[in-house]
Amino acid sequence: MTTLAAGDSTSLRYVFFLAAAAALGGLLFGFDIAIITGAGPFLTRHFALNDLSLGWAFSSLLFGCILGSFLAGRYTDILGRRRLLLWVALLFAFTSAATAAAPTFSVFIAARLLGGIAVGAVSVLSPIYVSEVAPPHLRGRLGSLYQMSIVSGVLISYVVNFLLRNTGGANWRWMFLTGVFPSLAFFCMILLAPETPRYLVRAGRDEEAMKILERIGGQRAALRQMPEIKASLASSNESWRDLFQPGIRRAVAVGFVLAILIHVSGVNTVIDYAPKILASAGWSIDGALFSTVIVGLVNFVFTLVSFATIDRFGRKPLYIVGSLGMTLSLLLIVGTVLAGAFRGVLALALVLAYLAFFSACIGPVFWTLLPEIFPNRVRGEAITVPVLTQWMANAVVVLLFPLAFSHMGKAATFSFLAAMSLAQAVFAWRFLPETKNRSLEEIEAFWKARAGLAKDA
Repeated sequence: MTTLAAGDSTSLRYVFFLAAAAALGGLLFGFDIAIITGAGPFLTRHFALNDLSLGWAFSSLLFGCILGSFLAGRYTDILGRRRLLLWVALLFAFTSAATAAAPTFSVFIAARLLGGIAVGAVSVLSPIYVSEVAPPHLRGRLGSLYQMSIVSGVLISYVVNFLLRNTGGANWRWMFLTGVFPSLAFFCMILLAPETPRYLVRAGRDEEAMKILERIGGQRAALRQMPEIKASLASSNESWRDLFQPGIRRAVAVGFVLAILIHVSGVNTVIDYAPKILASAGWSIDGALFSTVIVGLVNFVFTLVSFATIDRFGRKPLYIVGSLGMTLSLLLIVGTVLAGAFRGVLALALVLAYLAFFSACIGPVFWTLLPEIFPNRVRGEAITVPVLTQWMANAVVVLLFPLAFSHMGKAATFSFLAAMSLAQAVFAWRFLPETKNRSLEEIEAFWKARAGLAKDA
């Protein structure tokens, strides 16, 4: 386990700043995804949307995320993490303003698609940046900063939605326009941050990389890490074909399945459509919008719980417990729906229970695991597979949820989500490796060992 050398307090402050700067991209991620939650009822009225067009309004951002995650994965090892993050911050600001000013539904969709490119890109770049600057024994907690930023963005968007709900016919425009301000703050923070040491080594800038490693963990840790990083990067000239090598393809397969399960188990249907779900439980529009603030607070508080537990209990136990808790909560929702009791405070409490298990266990672990499980030399390409996959799954689920909710009914819809949550628990128990307190190079060695034990890996 890597430990900090002399000057620990300075190193900790510096590491925290670097992780927080990159993790702020998660705030924009959460804000852009959730701001439409409160705007949805007003958009429906303004553009006269039906169930399918409402699903398209919500999911268009997510389809843009597919392209953004692909482009970021393709170019992060060429252009660097920091440079792309700066461009992403500017794109966030531009698309927030463009969405707010959209004169027609078509222009609105185009702006949301373009904004999705920024969200998709940051979902690749920010976790990579955090994982590559964080010491192994802090990587889980610092990785949780990214998920904490996401839920902070969700909470802020819910508060903005509630505060602006009665500002007239253009209220939804003001909701989207507020996204410009965190975008500019993100740009300024990334300007002050350096490139990651592992990218600098890849680019042949060893002296710069060494200085940053020394500032992060001290000279002894830097001297130990530099040879490991160089060795892991020197074994091949990376290409997409490398993802099918024994060991690497096993890691890619694990990430791929996790990326599907995290969304077909339903979290973004709850985050995006909370007002619709609660309105079906008898809440008024104002009451449903106020309840989303409570949803955001619970999301935030239980993500704080993960910050204290992810490096203590490990990734795998949290994933299993969280998935089983989500399954139980969804089954209770189904039971109350069938009993005709899914109403009022009980409905909100069950939705909050489901979200608490996700926020404390699944969300932080997922975004911490993705960059951890892939080898240095292919991390940019490899992480694209699960990130792009999760955006595809997210987009399809969010697009179809209004139709499923209206035509299949609540019981059938939530039963499906419960089955997927249980499948997530089983998969994590069977296939997920534990990465707690292991360096990125040690995790790479684990996959190689597994490939050696199973020749068909």
